Amino acid sequence: MFDKENIQKVADLLTRKKHTVAVAESVTAGFLQAAFSSAENATLFFQGGITAYNITQKFTHLHIDLSNAAATNCVSEQTAKEMALAVAHSFSSDWGISITGYASPIPGHHMKELYAWYALVFEHSYLTGGTIITPIADPVEVQIEYTNKVINEFLKQVMTNPA
Repeated sequence: MFDKENIQKVADLLTRKKHTVAVAESVTAGFLQAAFSSAENATLFFQGGITAYNITQKFTHLHIDLSNAAATNCVSEQTAKEMALAVAHSFSSDWGISITGYASPIPGHHMKELYAWYALVFEHSYLTGGTIITPIADPVEVQIEYTNKVINEFLKQVMTNPA
């Protein structure tokens, strides 16, 4: 299921650096939170998270820009950045991670691939993000793939960040 080795590497690095992380997720529906909470000594680095699955909840709890969110169905670089910044602030966390996207096709849309936007912030500044593209498959498998890819990207950032 989750890449336990990389999760534990993240946990060890964050604990050693005395950094914390919080997560705002949509498409992964809590899988990132479950992954981080499964690490040894998770309470030392994992502040918590929020799953906001629709535009109303993203606006209410993460203060995303409604006009951009409405135009993009909440699946955009801007929305991912706003979600990551807001969750880091709300949870008083050093790091913020967000992801928003599609785990299954939308009825009426002809999707050949699914995709998600993710964002990583550190100390209230956007560091990096991007898209993850995957072929259409079982939605849970897609969510797990997104979760592991974001954890891998986060591990790279934590390893290279000197703070």
